[in-house]
Amino acid sequence: MQVSIHESFRELSEASEAEAILRSCVHCGFCNATCPTYQQLHDERDGPRGRIYLIKQLLETGEATEKTQVHLDRCLTCRSCETTCPSGVQYARLADIGRGILEREVPRPVTARGIRWLLRKVVAFRRRIAVVMAVARIMKPLLPHSLRRKIPAKKASGRWPAARHDRVMFTPKGCVQASVSPNTNAAAARVLDKLGVSLVDESASGCCGAVSYHLGFHEEGKTFFRKNIDAWWPIVESGAEALVLTASGCGSMVKDYGELLKSDPEYAEKAAVISGLAKDLSEVVVAENIDSLNIAPGAEKVAVHCPCTLQHAQKLPDDVDRVLARLGFNLAKTRDKHLCCGSAGTYSILQPKISKKLLAQKVEALSIDAPGKIATANVGCQLDLGGAAGIPVRHWVELVDEALIEG
Repeated sequence: MQVSIHESFRELSEASEAEAILRSCVHCGFCNATCPTYQQLHDERDGPRGRIYLIKQLLETGEATEKTQVHLDRCLTCRSCETTCPSGVQYARLADIGRGILEREVPRPVTARGIRWLLRKVVAFRRRIAVVMAVARIMKPLLPHSLRRKIPAKKASGRWPAARHDRVMFTPKGCVQASVSPNTNAAAARVLDKLGVSLVDESASGCCGAVSYHLGFHEEGKTFFRKNIDAWWPIVESGAEALVLTASGCGSMVKDYGELLKSDPEYAEKAAVISGLAKDLSEVVVAENIDSLNIAPGAEKVAVHCPCTLQHAQKLPDDVDRVLARLGFNLAKTRDKHLCCGSAGTYSILQPKISKKLLAQKVEALSIDAPGKIATANVGCQLDLGGAAGIPVRHWVELVDEALIEG
């Protein structure tokens, strides 16, 4: 695909990167076959190929339009198209570049700006989201059903084992997960403890930066990246073996720190180290001798939902299934594994109509074998599926933890 960047964008730091991505696209259209929004809306502009053309038009003409913004807003950034693409087009990176330009160039209506501001200033901060959740639980009976189903019951964190092993890894407390599913990290610590690894609970860092970055506020997102690197660096220098992420959405973001900060003279080297240390929990556990675990998983069927951020972004589509199967869990059959559940970070709030359709489709796909539980690897997916599935939806490591036999 031939590209000629408009003079108004030639000084843009990402211009050459965007041009290279555009040139790699051969406009074959294979991506549309696995794009959830294209399948729902049947509009070329709501598929990856059409959005690529819209971004190309933006960069070549210098004209940022509301229509282009609308179609990019409808993108889930699920990256299913990247898994399908025979040319290796880095679509998600191109979409982020396009969103960043549009957020600067195209003014949004007051209401839309306000919602995005709230998401960035509340969801990304652990204490603020905890307060909002506490108030929402009190007000839950008065809220409409569409909101009630998104508010989980308060959960307690279980025991965190004392550090006692030579092998040490660390995990951040994060933002949303710390308030709505605090037991996830504690369960990960207990399981890793049984495998001979001490997991350190790191609480000084905050949001991974994905909320701001994917909404087009790139510099704000990078501020989160840098603060986290500063918080984690002493632990890295002490010799920690890995940075373990229990939310796959955060994991995919942290693994990109090195690339997104490669031009930062102060943080480029540290960011590359952090991204190299970052591992999804399933990636860690599947590499261990899990056959040594004393476990009784029971006969209840478990349907595995692999989040887009795990299968498409991190390219780890089978690790959770492999861990649970090796441990003897009775895995239910599912279909359309590649399709998004519609959560996609802030997407379910900003694009509720499309999100609800995708959620219903995913619940049906996970329910074909009558499972008793659904296991997932990302807190956003867990919340959305949990409000619609009619059966418990848990992080997979909590299921493993509960099946452990002491002694």
